[in-house]
Amino acid sequence: FQKLGGKIPKGVLMVGPPGTGKTLLAKAIAGEAKVPFFTISGSDFVEMFVGVGASRVRDMFEQAKKAAPCIIFIDEIDAVGRQRGAGLGGGHDEREQTLNQMLVEMDGFEGNEGIIVIAATNRPDVLDPALLRPGRFDRQVVVGLPDVRGR
Repeated sequence: FQKLGGKIPKGVLMVGPPGTGKTLLAKAIAGEAKVPFFTISGSDFVEMFVGVGASRVRDMFEQAKKAAPCIIFIDEIDAVGRQRGAGLGGGHDEREQTLNQMLVEMDGFEGNEGIIVIAATNRPDVLDPALLRPGRFDRQVVVGLPDVRGR
């Protein structure tokens, strides 16, 4: 792909209603690319104990760096990537620390050469604008409901 002049995105955000095949599409991409595939749900990062989510993000990127080239897939990224400061009555420090760590890891991509992050959400409207800026999720792919023939 790169030999033809194509630029590989650092991140791809798949957007669409539940059950449209976003997760399956991410697995198919990894299978076709013949690279290791790391998958985690956004809710797996959100813990009661402060610092656990951020350390899980660090660990996941550390494993991915060792296995590069590879794909990291974060399902339901809205669980951790929700807009900061939007919570009622605070208490979201852990989620915000986790999101901050994810932003730091995605920015450190000079050392993350060969790692593509694919994330899926059915709520792009609640995502933090920092996640959506260029250099993090370069592409958005809308995965819509199939038509009658597609079913």
